[in-house]
Amino acid sequence: MAKKKILKKKDSGISKIRLVSSSVKDTLKIGRVIAGSLSKGDIICLFGDLGSGKTVLTKGIAHGLGIRAEEIISPTFVLIQRHLQSKFPVYHFDLYRMEKPKDIINLGYEEYFFGDGVSVIEWAERLKYLLPKDYLRVKLQVKGKDKRLLEFSASGIRHKELLQLIKEKL
Repeated sequence: MAKKKILKKKDSGISKIRLVSSSVKDTLKIGRVIAGSLSKGDIICLFGDLGSGKTVLTKGIAHGLGIRAEEIISPTFVLIQRHLQSKFPVYHFDLYRMEKPKDIINLGYEEYFFGDGVSVIEWAERLKYLLPKDYLRVKLQVKGKDKRLLEFSASGIRHKELLQLIKEKL
């Protein structure tokens, strides 16, 4: 499995987890571990360049929630895919082609982010001022042909608890 390094800030508990994934299989497994700790209303924001593994991680999360990995794709012009046949609804946002935050406002994003499912958002940096206050942040970086660095951090009480749960399972 991936190599893990826990970074802590003095007196604030866990602040970041850094993992190195050596393969697609590792990244999928990390996604399944994340899924095992998720609850309704959780928001996972993915940041990273093209090819950094955001969709692969999303496939792992979805699979861990009972969705076939093949159902998770990065469509060219679809901003959101709804997967309702799982442990709880999964809302997969791919904001690569989003030009302005108002594009997502028109989708009624708040019903997804703060509803009865889990939201996984690729290209979350494009949300800008719409980025939720409470979310799990995963930054993915290419470190070689098959290697990826995944850096987890959390914003808000619930997602700091989620980060701790993930740390314990990895």
